[in-house]
Amino acid sequence: MSTPKTSVDLPKNFGELKASGYQSVSVKDELRANLVRKLRAGEKLFRGIVGYDETVIPQLINAILARHNVILLGLRGQAKSRIIRQLTELLDDQIPIVAGSEVNDDPFKPISAYGRQTLALHGDLTHVEWIDRDSRFVEKLATPDVTIADIIGDVDPIKAAKGGHLLSDELTIHYGLLPRANRGIFAINELPDLAGKIQVGLFNIMQEGDVQIKGYPVRLPLDVMLIFSANPEDYTARGKIITPLKDRIGTEIMTHYPAEIQTAVEITRQEAWVDRGSMESFGGRDLKGSNSRPHIPEFIRELVEQIAFEARDDNRVDKHSGVSQRMPITVIESVLSNAERRALLTGEEEIVPRISDVYAAIPSMTGKMELEYEGEQIGASRIAKDLIKRAAGEIFEGYFVGIDFAPTVQWFDQGNNLRLADTAAAKECKTLLQAVPELLDTAVIPFEFQPSDTAQLVATCEFVLEGLYAQNKISRNEEGGYTAVTKAKKDRRGMIYDDLTETGKYS
Repeated sequence: MSTPKTSVDLPKNFGELKASGYQSVSVKDELRANLVRKLRAGEKLFRGIVGYDETVIPQLINAILARHNVILLGLRGQAKSRIIRQLTELLDDQIPIVAGSEVNDDPFKPISAYGRQTLALHGDLTHVEWIDRDSRFVEKLATPDVTIADIIGDVDPIKAAKGGHLLSDELTIHYGLLPRANRGIFAINELPDLAGKIQVGLFNIMQEGDVQIKGYPVRLPLDVMLIFSANPEDYTARGKIITPLKDRIGTEIMTHYPAEIQTAVEITRQEAWVDRGSMESFGGRDLKGSNSRPHIPEFIRELVEQIAFEARDDNRVDKHSGVSQRMPITVIESVLSNAERRALLTGEEEIVPRISDVYAAIPSMTGKMELEYEGEQIGASRIAKDLIKRAAGEIFEGYFVGIDFAPTVQWFDQGNNLRLADTAAAKECKTLLQAVPELLDTAVIPFEFQPSDTAQLVATCEFVLEGLYAQNKISRNEEGGYTAVTKAKKDRRGMIYDDLTETGKYS
């Protein structure tokens, strides 16, 4: 199959199209042929999709090669919509249609009354239009109020009156989204939300290629690739996919969250907006905000991802709803924003996030977690703090295994305390940290930066203190101050709070 490349050489009518040697094929054969070509050429498929190379993408390739309709099943934030939209890259650049057709009529095999009549009337002089691949993708978010008219179509009395047609005439139909996706890809997100009778209409089109509109049978042998997405939770929570429709979907593919921290870090690095110094002035306004250079330590990136991993394993967080990959993306943006705010207030040239900035980003976490009953009783903010603590402990052990901070812990046990405010400049924090024995020298052991890099040094030391807190060797109060663990008590979940027994309560 060959499509002319330049608009100048494109055939303008049906006669020229036939003379050009163009051959039309079904959309599934077109997707298959272009996929085969890309695989043989070693081209990258599904750009920007990370972590699915061994799972989802091979299954999707198999489905396209088999010419199947597909459903992607997975929790929120698993790139289902992004995968669906990238399927258009497997379509041809342009295809010809009968000019004026609402359903992308193939000049060689028109399916609508308009297309057939136009070809019968004008023959080889029938005008041909060329449509690009993006015009052949139709997407619909399923909601309970979607009607047959929205998806399939409805009789238009005004069309009938103006054209002098009977209501049973096919020319009176105002086509819905599915016929307008003819010779293209039709995607429905959240399929279980679609009413049962609409799903019946869908499988009728898929199997028999016909449908009834207002009681009038209409033959529409549509040529369309159908792809659906659904959340497994929705099967019981809001609706279900009717069995006959599910039976006609060739391939069911399960998506998933990243299995490894480094994969999650790569996704967030790709998606999060952290390049705060790259924007130019617009309309006379300086959009850069400051001249500071953002630098996010790798342990901060890993800690933010670990928070999501901890949340997905936490019994107080609803596993059926899931914790979207959007959570670490928005958290890292908020973490950097708090560090940027500090740089703007203190006049520092380098933006380096610290643990205190992660705590400042809690508002970006709480809205991303659906809590179970126990979690609701505790509160989202308190659970978020607990997740930060546990995540810090996991990442701390990976960096500082076998490294002893006994002198630091002993310094706190002697009654000393330390508070590093999230608005304090790095130089001010370094002065405070110098009072802690051996902390500055020991903290830099796993890292390659120079001790003279004050901002990174402070971020690393605060990471160490948070790691010691996660190991219950020191305590951390609500104001972000670190104190001796002997002045705190643990509850049954291992969370540490200030011991205020003298006042008869705990904070």
